[in-house]
Amino acid sequence: MIERNALPALDWANAQEQTVLDAAVVLAPIQGWGGTLAVQAGAKAGLSPAETALLLPHGSRDLAVLLSRRCDTATMAALTNTDPKTLKVRERVRTAAIARLDAHREYGEAARRCMGFLTLPSNAALAARILWKTADQIWRWSGDTATDENHYSKRAILCGVLTAMLGGDLVGGRAAAIEQLDASLANIMAFEKWKAGVKPRRFVERAAAALGRMRYARP
Repeated sequence: MIERNALPALDWANAQEQTVLDAAVVLAPIQGWGGTLAVQAGAKAGLSPAETALLLPHGSRDLAVLLSRRCDTATMAALTNTDPKTLKVRERVRTAAIARLDAHREYGEAARRCMGFLTLPSNAALAARILWKTADQIWRWSGDTATDENHYSKRAILCGVLTAMLGGDLVGGRAAAIEQLDASLANIMAFEKWKAGVKPRRFVERAAAALGRMRYARP
């Protein structure tokens, strides 16, 4: 439980994080998303290097998380007047994904630089956590209440869809991103339809037979 006297400090920290993020968004198109971005953004916000390090101990990685959270918040704000219950599940996901795309695009070149930063192998785990949170938020808005393995599979699949969509935006802009989104969703629906039509036992038997032929080099 947070003590009352700790709340002003938390409010200050939250406000300062957003101020530093604002500065980083201005600086990133010029110097990229990495290196000394956090320190320079902190300086622009009136903080010393020590204060910035205390506020953002992981530097540019923390800034990437803050930008993603801001985009997630903007996504939910954009969906306020949309009732997901009036849409089919696929359209719910598509609508929310496009809202997330537009929230991301609001930050232009800074968002592109941040994406490039997150594609570095050393940031793979961070990128996965960021995407998972976004996917979880979209599924919750869509009304998903699964608590079994579907809870995880839905989010994992959507992470892939979001990655492809944002990659499409990076290469070809918004139209290309939406085209990629629709293609990804179509592939998922085709897979689900195929999966629903396959009898598990028959599939296992066919798989076993195929493995046997491979094992013994039979045609």
